[in-house]
Amino acid sequence: MRSAGPDADEPRRVDASGRQAPLTAPSRVAALLKRHGLTPDRGFSQNFLVDAGALAVIVDAAEVQPTDTVFEVGPGLGVLTRELASRAARVVSVELDRRLQGVLAETLSGLGSVELVFGDAARYDFASLPEGTLLVANLPYGVATAVVTRALASRRFRRLVFLVQREVADRLTAAPGTPAYGSLTLLVRHFGRAASLRRVPPGAFLPAPKVTSAVVRIDVDRAARPDPELFRFIRLGFAHRRKTLAKNLALAGFDREAVNRALAELGLDGRVRAEALELTSFERLLASLAGGTDWP
Repeated sequence: MRSAGPDADEPRRVDASGRQAPLTAPSRVAALLKRHGLTPDRGFSQNFLVDAGALAVIVDAAEVQPTDTVFEVGPGLGVLTRELASRAARVVSVELDRRLQGVLAETLSGLGSVELVFGDAARYDFASLPEGTLLVANLPYGVATAVVTRALASRRFRRLVFLVQREVADRLTAAPGTPAYGSLTLLVRHFGRAASLRRVPPGAFLPAPKVTSAVVRIDVDRAARPDPELFRFIRLGFAHRRKTLAKNLALAGFDREAVNRALAELGLDGRVRAEALELTSFERLLASLAGGTDWP
């Protein structure tokens, strides 16, 4: 998904009172696209944000400070970029669609704090960013999970605030025992605290997508480090959601009796499913099993 931005030279769009329409008004977005000969491309998940309220939620939740570096994915037409640039020392904005080069050159003109990069954000070298960077974005649906997980593992960010498909937001913020709770939820919890701040309806975008979106904020635990062994163990536990945790681990190669003993030591029923366990239970269970000869 993408954000839409202002156009300094386009005809003024006014409402019935004679006031200029806001930069997120659909009429101004449509005029800007038309004048630059652009149409939203589904291949880039382009749905331009035309909801000033949702934009305000994103920017306010980011709590950008004047000394901050902000990393943005998918500037689209530039409205979120401009808001971030008005608050941060530096904004690194990565756009995959080179068709937007002309319109972004115009809408971001004069913003010396913005570094516009054309490329794939899913492959961006996060190590080039300073520690404590903020990620703030209207994330393209197709790369949202990959960008978020890579950003967390990079340990360069202190906070992530982004707009994403509601189903993904639910998975990032789910509670144990709910259908959305899974390995992605636990990966995020390993790195920090996630909260869904506001749902955003399809009508907040131009064109309107077929799904509802949500604004998510993740406050990162700067001390957390990637733990590939733990993440692999969690994924094995969720491999077949209708099976018990013990069954999934046995299918993955763990000794079934050893798994049952470890579960009992933790006070867990042998019939428990992975979605019932908090992160700490997975950590303790792995420590118990990995301490022997049962790690496949």
